[in-house]
Amino acid sequence: MNKEYLKNIWKQEEEAAHIHGWNFSHIRGRYEEEKDLPWDYEKIVRQHLKSGLDIMDYDTGGGEFLLSLNHPYDKTSATEGYPPNVELCTEKLLPLGIRFRECNDPSKIPFKDETFDLILNRHGDFDARELFRLLRQDGLFITEQVGEDNDRDLVKMVLPKADKPFPHLNLTEQRRHFEDAGFEIIQAEEAYRPIIFYDVGAFVWFAHIIEWEFPCFSVDKCFEQLLKMQEMIDKDGKIEGTIHRYLIVAKK
Repeated sequence: MNKEYLKNIWKQEEEAAHIHGWNFSHIRGRYEEEKDLPWDYEKIVRQHLKSGLDIMDYDTGGGEFLLSLNHPYDKTSATEGYPPNVELCTEKLLPLGIRFRECNDPSKIPFKDETFDLILNRHGDFDARELFRLLRQDGLFITEQVGEDNDRDLVKMVLPKADKPFPHLNLTEQRRHFEDAGFEIIQAEEAYRPIIFYDVGAFVWFAHIIEWEFPCFSVDKCFEQLLKMQEMIDKDGKIEGTIHRYLIVAKK
């Protein structure tokens, strides 16, 4: 094992760790996750989607999923708070006639009461009471979320003292929040599934992108731990961790 060679390769991945929208194509084929969730978020959304509904996608990223739904643009709204994605959405969504608003506070979403029939949120932030305000009677909120235990085994491999960034993000606690806000829970599921990396460079890129889970991660700081990961790759052909997801469909 040529340590200097590996370090140079990994630092190149570190320098390349930037994304436009929410696009992981840089490591496509080099890692796998969400291949075997017990639900299909897109299928669930489409089951409830009708052309006459006013919908909003909160924390839309670059609007990739929202646009894939092909919902009438004049019935479509979106928000985003991450500055590079705000710029991207402004350029991409507004010209289509989609009502896009910058927002990074899920408790203060800049739309009027009872504006929407359906609100979507995949891996974004949320406030159950604010969502209740925005939905019309019988409106739905559909969300797939990253749970508090997501990637924790991978984090411990490189940053064993790092705390959970979002404790309390689990189905039991969040279901209770929605019920307390006045929602009826239509569907609720939780799952722990594998995440697999086939080379350490892909992990380095991933850990930099998911910086809130891997705080202060760097190749220099975690080099010895990365070498241990390389040994796992050499022996088993992969590094395996665990993702944590939960799904809630809530009705007003």
